[in-house]
Amino acid sequence: IKGFLNLELSPAYWQAFIAGMLTKPGFGRLPRNGRKVMVEYSSPNTNKPLHLGHVRNCLLGWSCSRILDAVGYDVVKVQVINDRGVAICKSMVAWQKWGEGKTPAASGIKGDHLVGDFYVLFEQKSREEYEAWQQTDAAQSIFQEKRKPEQSDKDFFKDYKNKWFNDHSLLGAEVREMLRQWEAGEPATVERWKQMNGWVYDGFDKTYADLGVEFDKLYYESDTYLLGKDIVDEGLANGVFFRKEDGSVWVDLTDAGHDQKVVLRSDGTSVYITQDLGTARMRYKDFGCERMVYVVADEQNYHFAVLFEVLKRLGEPYAAGLHHLSYGLVELPTGRMKTREGTVVDADDLMAEVLRIAREQAMERSDNQANEDDLRKIGLGALKFFMIKVNPKRKMIFNPEESVDLQGQTGPYIQYSYVRINGLMQRVARENIDLSPAAQYTDFQPQEKELLKALHEYPATILTAANDYDPSHIANYCYNLAKTYHRFWHDLSIFQAQSPEARAFRLELSKAVGI
Repeated sequence: IKGFLNLELSPAYWQAFIAGMLTKPGFGRLPRNGRKVMVEYSSPNTNKPLHLGHVRNCLLGWSCSRILDAVGYDVVKVQVINDRGVAICKSMVAWQKWGEGKTPAASGIKGDHLVGDFYVLFEQKSREEYEAWQQTDAAQSIFQEKRKPEQSDKDFFKDYKNKWFNDHSLLGAEVREMLRQWEAGEPATVERWKQMNGWVYDGFDKTYADLGVEFDKLYYESDTYLLGKDIVDEGLANGVFFRKEDGSVWVDLTDAGHDQKVVLRSDGTSVYITQDLGTARMRYKDFGCERMVYVVADEQNYHFAVLFEVLKRLGEPYAAGLHHLSYGLVELPTGRMKTREGTVVDADDLMAEVLRIAREQAMERSDNQANEDDLRKIGLGALKFFMIKVNPKRKMIFNPEESVDLQGQTGPYIQYSYVRINGLMQRVARENIDLSPAAQYTDFQPQEKELLKALHEYPATILTAANDYDPSHIANYCYNLAKTYHRFWHDLSIFQAQSPEARAFRLELSKAVGI
């Protein structure tokens, strides 16, 4: 009459709900929808090991692939490995000049770490060369001629470094020559490239296995960097692109809030977006995925906005299903990482650190030696949960000590709830407790209703996470469910419940939470 309607769900509804959860496998999952989605994540360079940023990338991509699978998609997990270019040649030049034939097998160093060490060494040697060059007459002449009045010598030479590397550096000349030899297919250079990349791939595979992620298909930039030129020709023919007087080809995106973007240089060479156009089409031909999700840091927001707009204008059949899962940088409490200075936190070291902390905490809590497999589950559970509990768009600080804490919003806190429930179920089996009276229980307490409502929200939470491409919905749901269960555990007796019906129902409710 006055615009308010109070509803109460009947005990029979909740009984049917719990019975369905416990008897039908796959609660919360939707049936297969016959549609395909591709998720691209990781996509590292082969001049260094995977690092802290890759860990966030991998876990976001892997989690999203699992969530999209849960809502009915056939998911294809891929990565594009950046295995060519200047950065890779820097590692190769350093190994050739100062490596003394060192190999992963002979040195006992993991292959991706060994190659990464040579990349850092190259940057150190290059910095030394640049500092020495700045004292030469040639450098001082350039400084006097090109320095702006407001620039200090330090600022000038900081800004001039790339120009120096390309025009004056002897190491830079060696890198460019090696890249030229590789592109020309010079046998010795290609063989060295294959050897060093092979070391890196072996290292990557070990890291991925430890992290618990995998891929269905690997693409390599060495195979894709020439793709897209046929698309440029098509775009010119149908008026999507235009050619300037110098021969370069552009697309005008000013009406979409962007600017004009080059898609082919005047010398006929491609740019990154050209390669990405070709790669997108190739992958569609490979798998026919109507949706493609690119997990790439927010530094590339502009690139993907332009890429998606161009693909839409080209009329690609998958253009409406493209999504950039943009994420913020991840740092340690000590600050940002810098690859060139060798201060990057490697993914392997990060995993080793959380395992070390888990081991120490386990020893503090128990006199018994903890099972190494269990410690691994605790440590990696801590790492994974901490990484995905934050909305991807936000920057985050990963604190290894905080992540393994049993108190608060952490993976081990949630695992502890599961361990508690497993203990209950073991006792049920050991004492052969009859759970059939649960169906007669109707006097639901507020704590039980809260748990029932939380369980009921699970399917909708998965759907929201899939629609938003945001695993933090699942992570935070799990934390809130664990917190609600701890209140239930604290406030209500299970084995000493007031009736067999209440005891059986609370055990079934616990089992459902565990699932």
